[in-house]
Amino acid sequence: MRLLLVEDDVMVASGIKLGLTDAGYAVDWVGNAERALEVTLREAFDVAIIDIGLPGMDGLALTQRLRKDGHTMPVVILTARDALHDRVQGLDRGADDYMIKPFELPELLARLRALLRRSQAATSAVLSFGPLELDTATRLACIRPGGQPVELGPREWTVMEYLLINAPKPANKDKLLQALTGWDKEITPNAVEVYISRLRGKLEPHGIALRSIRGFGYRLEMTADPTSMAG
Repeated sequence: MRLLLVEDDVMVASGIKLGLTDAGYAVDWVGNAERALEVTLREAFDVAIIDIGLPGMDGLALTQRLRKDGHTMPVVILTARDALHDRVQGLDRGADDYMIKPFELPELLARLRALLRRSQAATSAVLSFGPLELDTATRLACIRPGGQPVELGPREWTVMEYLLINAPKPANKDKLLQALTGWDKEITPNAVEVYISRLRGKLEPHGIALRSIRGFGYRLEMTADPTSMAG
């Protein structure tokens, strides 16, 4: 999943970005609202994390502008202000959640997972397709029944999560590419094929195929009754 972090404090932004990157997210950071508006014109993000106290246009005005421009990605407001009217104002401007600084990274990660589930109309932290289950909270993947673990590298996890969120519809290759990388780590479409190939090798023995949709992307499909794969 690709996140946009809008924070003018370099030390704070570096800490947040490091924690989110370690958790498997692709994070792009900008230091002001004007730059955020510029990048959202040409890039797609799954969630925006916005500090209120930005130079120039503040985070509340930025959130309101993003909504006015038609952006629907969830927005988390970060601020040191803890007065009730500040929280109400942030939510009224279009924010989906509100976190008071200082905060603990595990709470931010949990809130992000909840927002992503909500935006994708999912109600559980566990994503599944056939016998495959991904627990987005523990970041563990397994094959049911039996709970056979599936080892996934960080980028394999990102690809698999994106495919499961979209299943049974196909996942767009361009959006998948954006989910894998930020501006500082360019990944080519050919590299995406490498991760798809690796996942095919891990899924096909369990009756799950990764079909290429010409000119669009990839779709998960069942090739066999998972119960028939046992034994």
